[in-house]
Amino acid sequence: MEQEYKIENIDSFELADIFDCGQCFRWNKHANGSYTGVFKNNVMNVQKEKNTAIFKGICDGNIKDIVRNYFDLDRDYEKIKKQLSQIDENVKTSVEYGKGIRILNQDLWETIISFIISANNNIPRIKGIIERLSKAYGKEIDWKGEKYYTFPTVEELKDVTVEDFRGLGTGFRDIRLYETTHMILDGKINLEQLQNNPNTMEVREQLLSLSGVGPKVADCILLFSTLKRFEVFPIDVWVRRVMNEVYIKNEDETKVNKKEIEKLAHEKFGNLAGIAQQYLFYWKREA
Repeated sequence: MEQEYKIENIDSFELADIFDCGQCFRWNKHANGSYTGVFKNNVMNVQKEKNTAIFKGICDGNIKDIVRNYFDLDRDYEKIKKQLSQIDENVKTSVEYGKGIRILNQDLWETIISFIISANNNIPRIKGIIERLSKAYGKEIDWKGEKYYTFPTVEELKDVTVEDFRGLGTGFRDIRLYETTHMILDGKINLEQLQNNPNTMEVREQLLSLSGVGPKVADCILLFSTLKRFEVFPIDVWVRRVMNEVYIKNEDETKVNKKEIEKLAHEKFGNLAGIAQQYLFYWKREA
């Protein structure tokens, strides 16, 4: 049954900033500016009219609780932005540009698989692969005459072969998806323990042991999933570019070392490095 939840005078909440900043792959924009997405066992449409956010959908539980948790609504982003804006003018500009960003609380398992798929890939292709994977192995939810598919659980992928993964267009990632699925099925990595371990470096090491997870993918998983480790600083081409242009100023940006960027990020942004990364990345890529 459809549920609805409205929030008036919502701050730090802009749909494009949240859904197009590179953190998620299952939200799609409609002609009216609203977005519909699937997460866990929920299908939801989000619309913003003036300063009111309207959430509607088929939810696995109470829509208010689900929305508040998933969209990280109980965190004070106004305070975070104020703190970051005091660092320097560039950060202030990037915060103003992406003022509506919120880091979603995405399912850990889905985030792991999604970011393995994202390696050396572009957003339309990543979205296509995840959609095909969900359609093939997830559960179907009907809403308003449309069919939606949940992201398959680790158990739902237990019989999927390397060839099956390849058939979805995953390319060289097929074996990685297969191996990571089986590492988790066989208990080599326990997702619940990761979730409950406060030591970010230990969690990162464990993530790095998964097939197809390198430093950048591990940092994205740490930042964008329910692990929520804001101190990590994922570095891709755009982040390296913006950090070089703004701070390091090396004539050849390809010569800029990731360790140098990480060190600088932690000195400048401290425990908010991950959020600063999102503002800087989004500003550099979109503006």
